[in-house]
Amino acid sequence: MEQPMPTPPLTATASPELAAAATPQTPAREQVFFVVRHKVKPRYVADYESWLRRIMKLSSDFTGHLGVQVVRPHGTHQAYTVAVRFASHADAQVWHDSDTRRRMIDELTPMLAQSEAVEFVSGIDFWFTPAAAAAPRWKQWLVTTSVIWPLTLLVPPLLLPLFKLSPLPLGRVLEHGVAAGIIVALVVFFIMPRYTRLLAPWLYRQPA
Repeated sequence: MEQPMPTPPLTATASPELAAAATPQTPAREQVFFVVRHKVKPRYVADYESWLRRIMKLSSDFTGHLGVQVVRPHGTHQAYTVAVRFASHADAQVWHDSDTRRRMIDELTPMLAQSEAVEFVSGIDFWFTPAAAAAPRWKQWLVTTSVIWPLTLLVPPLLLPLFKLSPLPLGRVLEHGVAAGIIVALVVFFIMPRYTRLLAPWLYRQPA
């Protein structure tokens, strides 16, 4: 009879190697992704999908919850990656340490082929985190360029009428700074998470 694996302590990552990664390196109020990776035993995939729907609903009730992204197994990658975005590291930590999550992990553990891996990741770092090792640098460069290039053409002209309405002259340096800040915000919080998920089958596909 198969013995369930012990549940890793929720105050650290599932392995010593990931303990440092789970230690927050971002400012307390910066939005973060609470990222977990689960390698599910094949016979439990349907049960895991049901479990995943339930825990996603539970996490949405916690303060600071801003959404969930799920990257399902594809190609040679058999692990699920679940990223829950929170308004701050403190909010993510509350979810991490909660009794609700602890109970759900106790239920999940027998379904896993290995202990879960946990990380706290800043918005920019998460762009290619789900399968960073599988995404070639040239693909990362191409995807990032294809997002930023059109924004640099569209955003500054759209802002120009607003700059002209400003009661104080902003100057070209400040105008460029405002445009750059808006472009980065669009990329980090809105475009990249969805774009990389859409392109995942190509982005992380391994050569035959």
